[in-house]
Amino acid sequence: MKAIFDRVSYECSKVVTESYSTSFALATRMLAPSIRKDIYNIYGFVRFADEIVDTFHDYDKVNLFKEFEKDLERALDNRISLNPILNAFQQTYHEYAIPKHLVDSFMNSMRMDLTKKDYSTHEEYKEYIYGSADVVGLMCLRVFVKGNDKQYEDLKESAMALGSAFQKVNFLRDLKADYEDLSRSYFPNTNLLELDEESKARIVQEIKEDFAMGFEGIVQLPHEAKFGVYTAYKYYFKLLQKLQKTPSLQIKNTRIRVPNYQKFGLLAKSYVNYKLNLV
Repeated sequence: MKAIFDRVSYECSKVVTESYSTSFALATRMLAPSIRKDIYNIYGFVRFADEIVDTFHDYDKVNLFKEFEKDLERALDNRISLNPILNAFQQTYHEYAIPKHLVDSFMNSMRMDLTKKDYSTHEEYKEYIYGSADVVGLMCLRVFVKGNDKQYEDLKESAMALGSAFQKVNFLRDLKADYEDLSRSYFPNTNLLELDEESKARIVQEIKEDFAMGFEGIVQLPHEAKFGVYTAYKYYFKLLQKLQKTPSLQIKNTRIRVPNYQKFGLLAKSYVNYKLNLV
């Protein structure tokens, strides 16, 4: 029965999420069961594409990415795939009428990671972030509003801003790995070898502005999605605060993280704020 295969496909996406990101998995568990599955499905898809370009160094990444892209197109066209991750994603894609251009933009940014190492202009930087993060926020938003076009348009800008904030926090946190392991530099007009407090402060302020716009949308989200998205927001904002307090030299030489005990503390505080209608 295909229902069994579909259930297995979803379970694969859930395992991918829980294996690769404990923080995102924790936030996803705070979503209502009616939409939780679809967020796992979206994450599984974007994670697999990202893994190809970021970690499969001993293989022909260009060819692997091309094959993944072909499999993706067939999955969306045929509404089935023997790749369980793509099979799960295509279900969510069709159920919530996710615009194809969002998927195309995401794949374009992943393709850029195969060859592009520096983002020297603000335009290049924005294009990459839009495809790698903003559109993922928009895909999730289609699920959160259950395909309601008016709600989607009303919350579109804030969802993109929140996606940008999450991605930029990741960039700042992963400076060392991106530069040393992947030879990548995402922040324009910033010499990572000479990252100083002034440059860091400029980046942090930019991220805070994204967070402020993102929060405006969180408070307007449907009940099923609000607590889960707020939980993710609180985690990433805490991570940004830790990065702001960390000397720039230390950021370049280590990976800053939020310990598990602090994550659960944030979860408890988020729940109290949510129940008291402070969100």
